[in-house]
Amino acid sequence: MKAKLACVLALLPLFANAATLERVRESHTLTLGYLPDFAPFSAQDGEQAKGYAIDLCRKIAGQVGTTLALPDLQVRYLPVTLAEEISAVSSGKVDMVCTPTVATLERRRQVSFSVPVYTAGVTAVLRSDAPQPLLNVLNGKQAHEGPTWRASLNRGLANQTFAVVAGGVTEQWVRQQLRSLGVITTVVTVPGNDAGLDLVAQGKADAFFSERMLLKNLLAGRDSGLMLVERVYEYAPVSMVVPREDEDFRLLVDTVISQMYRSGEIEQAYATHLGGTTKAIRKLFKLYALP
Repeated sequence: MKAKLACVLALLPLFANAATLERVRESHTLTLGYLPDFAPFSAQDGEQAKGYAIDLCRKIAGQVGTTLALPDLQVRYLPVTLAEEISAVSSGKVDMVCTPTVATLERRRQVSFSVPVYTAGVTAVLRSDAPQPLLNVLNGKQAHEGPTWRASLNRGLANQTFAVVAGGVTEQWVRQQLRSLGVITTVVTVPGNDAGLDLVAQGKADAFFSERMLLKNLLAGRDSGLMLVERVYEYAPVSMVVPREDEDFRLLVDTVISQMYRSGEIEQAYATHLGGTTKAIRKLFKLYALP
């Protein structure tokens, strides 16, 4: 009996997420989680949420209300932290997280993901007076002019301190790259992007690595002698977080996003929040949209 009870308890989170639309129908409430400090994707503005991902989620919420015939559907936007964005969905605290994130195999043990809504790129910020060898290497150039040998190819990275947001995929990527290059560096973690920029501005870190659009947005509001590296080191499609084992809800989310891709409506959101699209970005729209 105890063994059976333990099995049932272990499955409770799964059952809790297995009928999102039914829960919403009964409660007349859709709860959408978001990261409040991830502008231009999601941000908190007083009691309201705003940003590129929020615009997409409003469209999804409208379709939920139509599908369930709930004209009085209440839509709640609940701020969550980076550390809890996965558990907030798997526990049923929120019905989905709007702020796009990378779908890793480890995360998919607990949650599922929508079709991609953006292509993230990892880049770096450093001081405008950063040493030329470091700037050269971070821009994909040789650290020093003249003859080179194996031991000196990456010396522009040696004995540096790099900052990353704790627990994110960027931290994993930076540590992996440095191990593969075999250079001696120090990697420090920070709770958020603002803290990472502060470390560089104060001279306590030589570079801070994060998502390019986030960094570009933050630097636009600062006058701190910092510069954004032109090079993008890694690309990854990012998606909204939805409950695992709930294909009906995931289908609704993917349908709305795919329709926005095909209709061109998503380009309006890009223009408003992300500076517009390019030919390459529009090609990705065709890849991401489900037929």
